[in-house]
Amino acid sequence: MDNTHELPVYADEDRPVRRHHSARYYAHHIKESLTTRLSKLVCTIFLTLLAIVGIIGFILWLGLRPHRPRIFLHDFSIPAISQGIGPESAQINFNVTARNSNQVIGIFYDAMQVTATYQEQSIGNSQLLTPFYQLPKNTTVLAGTFSGPMITVTGTQWQQMLEDRSRGTVVFRIELTAKIRFRLWSWNSKHHRMHANCPVGVGQDGMVLAGYIDKRCPEYFN
Repeated sequence: MDNTHELPVYADEDRPVRRHHSARYYAHHIKESLTTRLSKLVCTIFLTLLAIVGIIGFILWLGLRPHRPRIFLHDFSIPAISQGIGPESAQINFNVTARNSNQVIGIFYDAMQVTATYQEQSIGNSQLLTPFYQLPKNTTVLAGTFSGPMITVTGTQWQQMLEDRSRGTVVFRIELTAKIRFRLWSWNSKHHRMHANCPVGVGQDGMVLAGYIDKRCPEYFN
């Protein structure tokens, strides 16, 4: 009987491999790790600063962007309607206000035209000859009268107004067309054209009805 024991043979690939790295390898690995962390830190700081600048810029944009003037109707009357006299003696009185709600931006009104209409037909027209500048957070009263040659009411229109009066309400419209510029410190914007349409109802006494007083007029810009 053969008592000889055969020793197991291991293939080279089955033997455990112990790898050793040099000091240079570990130094390079640590340096690479520190570089990555530093890059992440720099990116974080940059993105944080960018976000802060963006928020500040957005707040400044909200505060400095121009807001349109707000037009409100306060008064309107045509006394001749209640007096039963003819259109040759008609006179139209109006009072509107322009409000500048901007905190730091002023508004130049270089030209303004006010027109009174009835049934989509012009019956009075006036040009505001004096340009003016409106300070921020300011309200300007625009009041005037159409009379004499500024009134162009025909006999047919006048008869229709009297018929409307007998039913309780005569509806007119005040239209404002203005050429404006915004001003921020020493900077002036280009010209903008503003249109405002103010519907107004007049009662049998020729005075504006309460439901139309202090109402904001629809505005359009181009």
